[in-house]
Amino acid sequence: MEYVTAAPDPRSETASARSGRRSLALALLCGALGAAMALLSTRQRWSQGTATVAGGAFPLTARGSDVTGVPAALAIVGLAALVAVFAVRRTGRLAVSVLLALSGAGIMATALIGTRDGSALDEQAAKASGDTSATVASFTHTAWPYAAAAGGALILLAGLLALRYGRSWPAMSGRYERDGTPRPRRAARPADPDRPEEMWKALDRGEDPTGAGPA
Repeated sequence: MEYVTAAPDPRSETASARSGRRSLALALLCGALGAAMALLSTRQRWSQGTATVAGGAFPLTARGSDVTGVPAALAIVGLAALVAVFAVRRTGRLAVSVLLALSGAGIMATALIGTRDGSALDEQAAKASGDTSATVASFTHTAWPYAAAAGGALILLAGLLALRYGRSWPAMSGRYERDGTPRPRRAARPADPDRPEEMWKALDRGEDPTGAGPA
């Protein structure tokens, strides 16, 4: 009894390739946009308040980088991981995808925690009033921490896409990768009899100028 192996369905292979391309484009867009949002947000004003000094209330503001430097650092890590996804394969790609997702989750967590962190303004209040125990009053925060958290969510989504579809994504060409196999040596060309200097050089190297074998 003969068993006939079913040929692969070209339609399913085409659909799989199309799905891989879409997920790749979406991951690149989400990762790049999320990192840009996180980096931009940390340069903006995150919180504001007032400090009581001799002349009255003194306004204070704090940028995201004053509150915490973690989102900006993780955004750079996320960008590096997004690029590294295409430079590695198999287990390496899985590890880099996990790092990408964790970078996004870390940005989200630290940005949301930053909405309740008034330590940066307290330090400014202590300097402005000259009292080391002084704290900021009328503490409020802006929408920029949430923008940073949204950027982290996009990076997290890029990492999840890499974990789910990364196996079907292309990798950097292995054309220039060395596998340890010795490369064949090119055969020496016979010396041109019309050029005596080439014949003398061949003899110095221990070669037969006629190309028949070692001298």
